[in-house]
Amino acid sequence: MARNAEQTRARILEAATAEFSARGIAGARVDRIAHAAACNKALLYSYFGNKEQLFDAVFAALVARLVAAHPIDAEHLDEYAAALVDSYVANPELVRLALWDRLERGGAGMRSPELLATDAAKVAAIADAQASGAVSTRFSPAEALAIVTVLTSILPLVLGDAPAARVRDVVTTAVARLLG
Repeated sequence: MARNAEQTRARILEAATAEFSARGIAGARVDRIAHAAACNKALLYSYFGNKEQLFDAVFAALVARLVAAHPIDAEHLDEYAAALVDSYVANPELVRLALWDRLERGGAGMRSPELLATDAAKVAAIADAQASGAVSTRFSPAEALAIVTVLTSILPLVLGDAPAARVRDVVTTAVARLLG
């Protein structure tokens, strides 16, 4: 049976997502990822380079899916925040990976041109919404994006035992009051 490179890459990314989410970059082991993906370490290195590059590929893929699924609606930041909360509650690995990136690399690791462009587009959309009066100018557009990012990603962790609907309500109310 012929091997399918894309299926193998997908298995590696899936296994690496679980490993990095649970153990971080330093604690993750390439041999465990390769075993879970049913491939050898040489193939993994061939596809992704090294463990740091594999982490970046995992994180970038999750961020790309999130951005595609939830484009920013800067004129309705509370609704945008609600969609992000729902996504983070359903897929906590993205938040965990972002926290590992920040803890182990100071957040400097995942500064790919694609992510920087995505953030720049979000900041520009918030600036436009501020110019139209839909969003408060109390905070700069970058600060407003940071507020949405932190509230949507960290509050679900802090309020972990609360029902998802309550977490969503807390986040959307806070975003509406701070930025509306």
